[in-house]
Amino acid sequence: MSAAQEASKLPDEGEIVIATVKEVTGHGAYVTLDEYNNMTGFLHISEIATGWIRNIERYVRPKQKAVLKVIRVNRARGEVDCSLKQVSGEERKSKLIEVKKSEKADAFMDFIKAKLKLSDQQVAEIEDKVLQKYDYIYDIFEDIARKGPELLQKFDLSDDVKKAMEEESNKIQVPHVEVRGVMEISSKKPDGIEIIKNTLAGVESSKGGATTEITYVGAPRYRIVVTAENFKVAEKSMNNAVEKIRSAIEKQHGAFNFIREESKKSHQG
Repeated sequence: MSAAQEASKLPDEGEIVIATVKEVTGHGAYVTLDEYNNMTGFLHISEIATGWIRNIERYVRPKQKAVLKVIRVNRARGEVDCSLKQVSGEERKSKLIEVKKSEKADAFMDFIKAKLKLSDQQVAEIEDKVLQKYDYIYDIFEDIARKGPELLQKFDLSDDVKKAMEEESNKIQVPHVEVRGVMEISSKKPDGIEIIKNTLAGVESSKGGATTEITYVGAPRYRIVVTAENFKVAEKSMNNAVEKIRSAIEKQHGAFNFIREESKKSHQG
């Protein structure tokens, strides 16, 4: 491999990487960079933690995995210096999620490869097509789980591959949030029960990324539950539904009261 090719395989300064601690010395630790063909990097003692460090192995030990930030790259010599203390909690969390997703995507593609008896070249072609529209392979499986397999129609893939991708996406539990409340609704009109039932039936739906369900608790109480990908979408749908019901009931001279209940995160799938 030429020096230019070797240099192109080095990480960039500021990049967050996964490393394995290889050897701890009095001055720091030598690590191997998992995503860069296990090339060696150095973690100086001054970049392990703030303040005086009495025992390096309190922070890093041989064979331990660590999330590090690349702070210097000497492309001519192929040397990489890293930092542990400069990695923020958010950067560490984000990197670990990325690695976990990458591992899951590899498992999905390995399963599809074995099931359909695909070659490495065929798998690479599928991944290339996906990466034209997504930053990571895992993202398309998560998108199928959220939005349905119809989105695969815009990809030039065989029906067998599409079907296998849909099946693998079913293994993903899509996180959802749930907002809840109780409505107290009454009407003194002779057909008051029918008015209430028809009003509530007109609000139950699955649209705009949210699902709205209403159940009877016991006169005059009805529970409304809205599930969505995040609280912003769920709250908007809840507010729209409640105001629609309030307006319809009050137009019919009925009584309406709404009591919020505690929201929660749930999993779907």
